[in-house]
Amino acid sequence: MITYPKKLEPIFSKLISYGIKPIIVGGFIRDSILNITVNDIDIELYGISSLAELENILKEFGSVNSVGKSFGVCKLSYMGYELDFTLPRIDNKTTSGHRGFSIKIDSNLDFKTAASRRDFTINTIGYNVVERKIVDPFNGTQDLSDKILRAVNPETFIEDPLRVLRAVRFSVVYDFKIDNELYLLCRQMVKNRVLEELPKERIFEEIKKILLICQKPSIAFELLKSFGSDIFTDNLLVVDEISKQLTNQDQTKLVLMLAGLCYDFTKERAEHFLWKFTNEKELLKRVFVLIELHGKIEKIYAKEFSDYALYKLATKVNISELLILSRAVYFSKNYSFDYDIADAIEKRARELNILTKKLPPLLSGKDILTFGIIPSPEFTIILSSAYEAQISGKIMDRVQAISWLEGFIKFYKKL
Repeated sequence: MITYPKKLEPIFSKLISYGIKPIIVGGFIRDSILNITVNDIDIELYGISSLAELENILKEFGSVNSVGKSFGVCKLSYMGYELDFTLPRIDNKTTSGHRGFSIKIDSNLDFKTAASRRDFTINTIGYNVVERKIVDPFNGTQDLSDKILRAVNPETFIEDPLRVLRAVRFSVVYDFKIDNELYLLCRQMVKNRVLEELPKERIFEEIKKILLICQKPSIAFELLKSFGSDIFTDNLLVVDEISKQLTNQDQTKLVLMLAGLCYDFTKERAEHFLWKFTNEKELLKRVFVLIELHGKIEKIYAKEFSDYALYKLATKVNISELLILSRAVYFSKNYSFDYDIADAIEKRARELNILTKKLPPLLSGKDILTFGIIPSPEFTIILSSAYEAQISGKIMDRVQAISWLEGFIKFYKKL
């Protein structure tokens, strides 16, 4: 028995009063059977022929967003739930790529025909709200029970290259075995180079989900390798170690994961690998810095480290992130590693308040202006010298900083 949120009853009641049959479909049903809570709910509607009519019916429940009109989709945020209302449709492959389909909305379709366009049998299960029963034309509930990932229709499965990556993600996230026919389909698709039809942004979206959701991302990459994909490195155990780190910041975790995949690469090789996925400059900048500084980690972990060295390090990298990467590398590779030193560095960086950020400068451009100096390239020279004096311990507070600045400017003007 499927239990859907009671908050949705007013919507369902109104739809039914118009002779519309709502069937909850897709991920909500799959995850409900697996006892996983989700707030995104897809609802397929039978007995209605236009989105305009649907928008009119739903408008009392909030602002309806028909961003997917060509796909027969209306979106509605309602009482904490993200609802996607869809009309039955048939997809026909027209050109290469993930979006190379023509969509035909057909309100006369039966549920089985409409569900046949989906990727996996576990995603074809529906729940008829009117009759209050599960609709399962492709035995998806049995595959859920058997923990098997199976294609709905092998002939149409190969039309969407993104499904290769989805197969990997679903298999690893749910710990399902890919059935032999689906496995061979994915291998053949990779061999036919269909992934090259996808924009790198679409590939990266799936890779991000693998890195952020999977407890052992290495399994996913090994599976991709077995398909014949080059989305693979030899540093998978490092990524598994990073996945154990406690962090609620997805972007930080993603940076660490990508750095872990390439930690021992040259910058050129790392760029070649990571640019298969993304051109996000700020993201890649953080990744490349971690890779570069990890290569010099032995010096950082020397038994004698100074506050000055830590201050300098904090200007280049988030020290906490570097420590996470380094510990993951050394642990996964079984290298000898002095955790006491790493702990000492972390402790001292925390005391200096530079574990996750650099030391804030005591002086700014406004201070220089008070001495009558017009904004110019000289500002950079003065501020850099001031910051160097600060992290060297020559300037300890704001009063000393202003005094230092006055003396430095007098000296500088004499040059």
